[in-house]
Order: sequence, then C-alpha cells, then structure tokens
Amino acid sequence: MSEDDTDATTDEHEYTVLVVDDERGLADLYAIWLEDDYNVRTAYNGSEALDALEDGVDIVLLDRQMPDVSGDEVLADVRDRGIDCRVAMVTAVEPELDIIDLGFDDYLRKPVDRETLLATVERLVRRSTYDATVTDFFSTARKHALLSESEDPSVTESEEFAALEAELDDLQSELDTVVSDFDGADYEVLFRRLSTSTDDTDDG
Repeated sequence: MSEDDTDATTDEHEYTVLVVDDERGLADLYAIWLEDDYNVRTAYNGSEALDALEDGVDIVLLDRQMPDVSGDEVLADVRDRGIDCRVAMVTAVEPELDIIDLGFDDYLRKPVDRETLLATVERLVRRSTYDATVTDFFSTARKHALLSESEDPSVTESEEFAALEAELDDLQSELDTVVSDFDGADYEVLFRRLSTSTDDTDDG
C-alpha cells in the first residue's frame, strides 16, 4: 500500500490505526484487512513509526524486532511522550520476563490471522473508552454521595443536585454499556479496578 493510498483515507473513519512492521508485505496485508473499518497508516521501521505518531493515532500494531529503532523503543517513546493510544505488539518474539516493563495493551504472536487481528483492534478501541468513563463515574458518584449527606435539605432539592443525578445516571448507563461489551479478561480487570476505587472512595 502506498503512502498516497493511506493518506487518501485519513478522514473516512473515526479511528486511526498505525501498522508498524519492517516486513513490508506483512504491514501492507494488515492494512488491507483493516482499511474497511479504520483509517490506516503504515510505517516500515521504527523511525517512520515515531514520525507517524506526530498526528492523532488511536491504535498501534507494533512489531518488536526492527533494525533501526526497535518496537520496544518505539513503545517506550509513545509512553514517555504521553501519547494517548492503545498498543498491541504483533511479533514473532517469544514473550519473556522483559515484557513486564513494557507498556503495551495486548501482545500477539505471529502468524496472526485476519479474524484475530480485527478482533484485537476492535477490543483496543473499546478499551480506549474505559478509563474516562470509569473515572468520570466515580468522580460524579463521590460528589453525589457527599451532597446526599448534607443536613441542609435545600442542597438535595436544588437544580444543581438534580443535574448531578442526571449526569450520574448517564454515566451509569455508559458504564453498563462498556461492561456489557467486555470479554471475560477485561471484565475481571475492570472488576478489580472498581473494587479498588470503591475502597478508596469509602476511605475518603
């Protein structure tokens, strides 16, 4: 796939996926699989990947073994720069203890088939919504709890409190939708996160 081809579809879809692999044929194949549903960019080495990250990228599919700048180095740069994207390593490298310190969201072993790749990207897109929804929900719930304990009845009878309750209901609905889309592993992670957040709220 040429650079012109990827640029031509930049604004067609809501999410942008950056495919990074020094095997050009493989990178282009992944791009073909994804281009019906996502804006797709390709980078054939680590340096190109770092340049491509200058503009908005939501998902990165990242090879680990590349000759100039490794996938691990690209990933470290992504996190150091605070780029808000989800990253899946798509690699032939056998995962070892060193992956503990890598900030990826998923790890796929090559060869990867079309169904697995598409499912992974879809899952990472969903995950990109989790933190904001969960954080907003608990922040609003904490405010609601504090105001509900007020001894001044005018507080809970106010328009501001009613608007807060409506916002909390909306966030609860969003959270329910997110949870309903979780696979088992994602749900377990969120459950642990919610339990911790609830404990923190109760302690506060």
